[in-house]
Amino acid sequence: MPPHPEQVDADSGPLVLGVDLGTGGLRTALATARGAILAVARRDLTTRLLPGGGAEQDPDDWWRATAETVRELIKAHPEAAGRIKALCFSTQWGGTVPAAEDGTPVHPALIWMDARGARYAQAATGAAVTVPGTGYGARKLRTWLVKTGGVPTRSGKDPVGQTLWLRRERPEAFQAARYLLDVPEYLTLRASGRAAAARDTAVLRWATDTRDPATLAWDGQLARMGGLDTAKLPEQVPAATVVGTLTAQAAEDLGLPTSVQVVAGTGDTTAAALGAGAVRDYQPHLYVGTSAWLSCHVPSKKTDVRRNIASLPAAVPGRYWVATVQDVAGRAVDWLIENVLDDPDHPRSPEALDRLTRLAATAPAGANGVVFAPWLNGERTPVDDPSLRGAWFNLSLSTSRADLARAVFEGIALNTKWMLDAVEHFTGHTGPGGLGPIRFIGGGASSTLWCQAMADILDRPIDQVAEPQLANVRGAALLAGVALGEVTWDQIPGLVEIAARYEPNPAHRERYDEAYAALLAHHKAHRKLYARLNPPFESPATRAD
Repeated sequence: MPPHPEQVDADSGPLVLGVDLGTGGLRTALATARGAILAVARRDLTTRLLPGGGAEQDPDDWWRATAETVRELIKAHPEAAGRIKALCFSTQWGGTVPAAEDGTPVHPALIWMDARGARYAQAATGAAVTVPGTGYGARKLRTWLVKTGGVPTRSGKDPVGQTLWLRRERPEAFQAARYLLDVPEYLTLRASGRAAAARDTAVLRWATDTRDPATLAWDGQLARMGGLDTAKLPEQVPAATVVGTLTAQAAEDLGLPTSVQVVAGTGDTTAAALGAGAVRDYQPHLYVGTSAWLSCHVPSKKTDVRRNIASLPAAVPGRYWVATVQDVAGRAVDWLIENVLDDPDHPRSPEALDRLTRLAATAPAGANGVVFAPWLNGERTPVDDPSLRGAWFNLSLSTSRADLARAVFEGIALNTKWMLDAVEHFTGHTGPGGLGPIRFIGGGASSTLWCQAMADILDRPIDQVAEPQLANVRGAALLAGVALGEVTWDQIPGLVEIAARYEPNPAHRERYDEAYAALLAHHKAHRKLYARLNPPFESPATRAD
């Protein structure tokens, strides 16, 4: 019997490195150019949460973790070092890294959670005549939507709000920066010496005309509207572009030859879709990690301002992807462990998540009526509201720890149903069965409890992708494979294995429908209260006295 093609590839074909930088950690995978993962190394990362909604990370920590993990893989697999042909980064995005010409950071990175620019974003997007219920200036909103398909968030949690905050609050760093880069662009610069943005990552500045997905250029009018300086922005290139080879310094840091090619980095959403094998039109995938999103590829540009959804240029040629994000997903589970269940005087146990999952499984479906709203850091889709906050509600004296734990898992799934409803409305798939089976990836998809809860609450079959926590590094490896000409876009779905399918349990339908209605009612009844309790941050430099 001849060997399986993937085995031949693993034994003799070109290898690539996929690097996935998440909020909580970095993974590097040694893989074939067809996305088969051979080995993985990981490092944890820390985030500094600062007053006024700040969230920063150190870009030098990202690069240090990249170098350590690459060297670890090469040490464990020395025979593979000479076969590594390319490197590609998949990262968190929607952040801003002020960097010098050589890639040296001149200020900590403002990551996607950073909301300190909310005041400035609201000023930049507002006007005397606004669109009711949105806060956006009517003329500005129309210009952004027509040209880009989206609009800067008024929460400040994107490169527009972050850039405006840097310009006003950290003028020394703003002036010292040769480039203002999103996270995948920064790491691409650090590796190759070239400041380049793949079109699918450039869009979150809302300064590119996306009506023709083949056009690659910054739009001066849009940049001025968002307060951006195009001289500090990277050049744009198509996705799956080789932007260069490793610089001498990068090669020394990583322990690789300078001949290794660097592929333009991408955001985690793009990489996740590739790693889930969900590249066909209207084929959905759900990611649950620190945050969550539910997306699919679509053939055309569209925007729904009220639900905070837009279709943006995709890595897949000629296609757009549905952009959504829920601010807190798995991070709510971490919060529960760290602040409620763990002993604060001792470091978190490696078994803490398994213990929590087992505890949650002892409560019945529906958590005995307890509902959890997971808005611990505000929300993005289908409501762009940084003032929302989390809550357990409908507690009683009989509520147990198991109920509280299960309610957190289920609350994230209920919130995901809110997002799914918005996505199916957006795509026109509102009939029975909606978009159909959903490919589930991310750390959350490793939990059988969560897989079944998602199937029951979303009322859709859930396809658990094999090694779901590696979807992003697999996607980065596949993107490198496309750049090298080793794999085509059409081949990707057949290269990703489905480990199991979870069907909805009809016995749980009624109680979960009630819980979902309760979550929406809680939001409707309390959103104004949250707005009063959590007003946008005003710094001393900008507050009118």
